[in-house]
Amino acid sequence: MPPRLILASTSPYRRSLLERLGRPFDVVAPDVDETPLTDEPPRALAARLARAKASAVAAGAPGALVIGSDQVASLDGRTLGKPGREDAAVAQLTAMSGREVSFYTAVALAGDGGRVRGEALDHTRVCLRDLGALEVREYVARDRPLDCAGAFRCEGLGIALFRAIHCDDPTALVGLPLIAVCRLLREAGVPVLGTP
Repeated sequence: MPPRLILASTSPYRRSLLERLGRPFDVVAPDVDETPLTDEPPRALAARLARAKASAVAAGAPGALVIGSDQVASLDGRTLGKPGREDAAVAQLTAMSGREVSFYTAVALAGDGGRVRGEALDHTRVCLRDLGALEVREYVARDRPLDCAGAFRCEGLGIALFRAIHCDDPTALVGLPLIAVCRLLREAGVPVLGTP
């Protein structure tokens, strides 16, 4: 019998993505301080938090495999947080207009005792069109991306803001790189397709 699978996240986006694999899993909120370290680069922050989330939940779930993930958006090397408010979302999108934004999406798989068994990091580059003030405000009012780093939902109306997306795994931009998840599960002896 395959081990219990746990998603160490309360994100509805990550839950929806993991459901695509058709494997049963539980959801446990990780108790992890997500404060960046001094001068911590965005990609290092995403990787550290993915490991910390997976390890924290795995430490209290003997025999389970735990998936932890984190995503950090970056503009000119500066981390972009979740806007939380409409005015902050408008300001973020206005600053990103006509520019390229990097999204670092990390995933880690941990097992017994919280030991990390594997990890991966996806780098997605999103090129935004030159955006007018009216369309930015309309987008924010319609799609309400207040809980999304970068202030857009690429799986929703946010796609209308883009000129191009450069990535290896389109699911990473939504919040969980499923290609990497499938590889990590295979390496742990739990293939998504076929038998071990």
